Amino acid sequence: MKNNPLPRLDENKEVRKELLPHCRLKPGDIWSDPEGRHRVGCLDAANEEHVKKLHEGVSAKLAIHDPPYNLIAFEERQLQEFIDWCEQWVRNSVAQMSDASSLYIWLGADQKNGFQPLPDFMVMMRNIKEVTSRSFITMRNQRGYGTQKNWMAVRQELLYYTKGKSHFEVQYTDIPKILRGYYKEVGGRLTENGERSKSNNIRPGNVWVDIQQVFYRMEENVSGCYAQKPLKCIDRIIKSSSHKGDLVTDYFSHSGATLLSAEYLGRNCFTIDLDPIFCEITIRRLELFRQTGCLGWQNSHPFEDVFSCSRENEEEHKDNLVGIQPTLF
Repeated sequence: MKNNPLPRLDENKEVRKELLPHCRLKPGDIWSDPEGRHRVGCLDAANEEHVKKLHEGVSAKLAIHDPPYNLIAFEERQLQEFIDWCEQWVRNSVAQMSDASSLYIWLGADQKNGFQPLPDFMVMMRNIKEVTSRSFITMRNQRGYGTQKNWMAVRQELLYYTKGKSHFEVQYTDIPKILRGYYKEVGGRLTENGERSKSNNIRPGNVWVDIQQVFYRMEENVSGCYAQKPLKCIDRIIKSSSHKGDLVTDYFSHSGATLLSAEYLGRNCFTIDLDPIFCEITIRRLELFRQTGCLGWQNSHPFEDVFSCSRENEEEHKDNLVGIQPTLF
């Protein structure tokens, strides 16, 4: 079986040096979709002028952000410095959202270090008066971090806020309803819960157990991206909190999952990343989908036309599955 993945691109300086010349964007640049739907910027989310440059006066109905929350990307800055940085990009995002919009933010909790930065971030968000907290969602990872001296960590946290009276449409999982009961009198007759339901499947609550974590054998895999989110979870957010034709923003593009989901769900997406390599991956992933219908590069990678990085030991690759936040869980 073909096995030509990239190593983690945030760590491998040699591979980064090889790939940078093949990136279309340099810091400060913006790529505009030839079809006029999307924009990708090599910009700083914490820079107000950069964010304004991205939007050009167009407001978003939905923002989905997945910042690097393990502090590694910030050379182990102090927690307060990280939270101050978060407040900057959150305020920039909220300023570019419409008066009726939704904001989703992925955040982690380091259980070895006081669960930071999740509680600190949640307290900081109380200072953002324009938005209201709505839900604290947990997505279950299929592959956990085991230990013999603690409970296995198998979750990722997602915070949901709204600005004004935002749109929300109920979604349903693929899980069929098998339990019966909860009888209620309707029109003088006792009814079973299935009779009153709009679907034979279970509605997702704020604990998502039906979404498969991305790993290297899945088509949507983008090797080299250490924090890739499953398309199914992005799809759920976009379907529930936006309409077709709405603008969705993502200020930490990484693997380009938000833009790709917006593409096939009929939304527009403005996204940015500080790293030219992840900007290029985002653009190439969109181009790949439009050309072939593929969602990613199973057992391959976005730069295969210009760079080969074979790996003899498949077990080593298994230890670097994408979709995982390093050192945090």
